[in-house]
Amino acid sequence: MSAQAPIKHIKVRYFALLREERGLDLEEIDTTAHTLEQLYKELANRYRFSLEANSLAVSQDDNFAAWGDSIKDGSTIVFIPPVAGG
Repeated sequence: MSAQAPIKHIKVRYFALLREERGLDLEEIDTTAHTLEQLYKELANRYRFSLEANSLAVSQDDNFAAWGDSIKDGSTIVFIPPVAGG
């Protein structure tokens, strides 16, 4: 019998293009993703995001994070698209 990954209950906040593509700016989800990168890939597949992870910044609980960082149960994750402007 294989052990299942623990389920984490988190909040995900979206900005700019991701907010438009998702249709929400904030949602609460349950995930078995271990890292922030796995979470983004899961959500990108689910919602068909057009941006690749390497073009985004990510934060966890108001601190910039690395894509390989583990997700903490109860965290707020923010995916930050590149800023355009002039």
